[in-house]
Amino acid sequence: MKRAVPPPRDPAPAAGPTPVGGGLLLLLVVLTALGPTAMQIFIPALPAVRDAFASSTAVVQLTFSLSTLAMAASTLVAGSLADRFGRRPVIIGGLGLFLAGTAIAFAAGSIPELVAGRTLQAAGGATGFVLTRTIVRDLFGREDTARIIAYLTMGMVVAPMFAPALGGLLTDLYGWRSVFAIGGGAGVLVLLSVLWRLPETHRFDRGVEEPWTLLASMGRLLRIRAFQGYALTGAFSMSLFFSFLGGAPFVTVEVLGRPASEYGLVFILVSVAFILGNFLAARLSARIGLDRMIRIGSALVLLFAAVSLPLMAYAGWNLATLFAPMAAIAFAQGTALPNVQAGAVSVDPRAAGAASGLASFLQMMMAAVAVQIVGSIQNGTPYPTLLAMLVCAIGMMAASLWTRRGG
Repeated sequence: MKRAVPPPRDPAPAAGPTPVGGGLLLLLVVLTALGPTAMQIFIPALPAVRDAFASSTAVVQLTFSLSTLAMAASTLVAGSLADRFGRRPVIIGGLGLFLAGTAIAFAAGSIPELVAGRTLQAAGGATGFVLTRTIVRDLFGREDTARIIAYLTMGMVVAPMFAPALGGLLTDLYGWRSVFAIGGGAGVLVLLSVLWRLPETHRFDRGVEEPWTLLASMGRLLRIRAFQGYALTGAFSMSLFFSFLGGAPFVTVEVLGRPASEYGLVFILVSVAFILGNFLAARLSARIGLDRMIRIGSALVLLFAAVSLPLMAYAGWNLATLFAPMAAIAFAQGTALPNVQAGAVSVDPRAAGAASGLASFLQMMMAAVAVQIVGSIQNGTPYPTLLAMLVCAIGMMAASLWTRRGG
């Protein structure tokens, strides 16, 4: 009978150096950003797609909503597969799926074909989003993981921040299919880079496992209090952000009477604030400590979310009172989220892939619920959006405290 060996708390990479340098870090950043960028660059093309297929807005929206669900499912599966088969083959397979979906979407002759292509593209792109964090955890210690993940998160935010502008320009100049042509070209370059530059970093014994052990790893993680805290802190933080995404465009256009393009321009400030928070986390996490950074960031998120309601009430309804608190919240989230992600994949190093996938799945599913709720409670004022953000901020703070006594 095989004797059970307890997992190490924070293992170092196995014997034999793994090349870690600027080239590999840049590749991990690109892999992290590929899926989100492909989703964001397509959004401005939705009206053109609707007109091209003489369809309705609701039907065309399936290209966005179903691809979001596909990303959530992919994040759940990819991490567990990577724990069993290794990081490199799963990422290569995901990029193959991304390219297949991109080709189907480019050649689509109907909305169902386009939906199928977008769904495959999103599912494949999500593998890089999940497994780059796992690869970092393979190569670095617990505190250094938070620092490197902060850089990955900055890259993930920067590319999608400008993707809608690029997608709109491509659609106006060359039509909506050009968006997928650019995405396919980028996917090919990334795949070639992975084949050439990405090593296998999963160094544990990968003997044949029973299929049920993949689910068993997730079940074991869900019973660990520390993982519960990290995963829920990230999920509430993501839900807060998506609550804003779901409500702020409505408030900007319908309540404040501002054009949608103005929303896009002002939103860049939120992205920049988040990037600055990530940069601060990269500089301070190793010095201050992972868990302490999470609690500080969560407390600031709660403070700024609580201030947003009276500020809107007493300073008037305008873009400044809507976006200034969110920019402050995004900065605070940036200081906490890299540490949340690092903590989640460090709870059980032998199940780092499952932990990354499960945490990402919970984040995206809770965010989807938050968007639906915010959309259903709009009443012609900014307050439903701000109230939903405050509720999520309270949940984030509570989850960060739950982590404190985790083990």
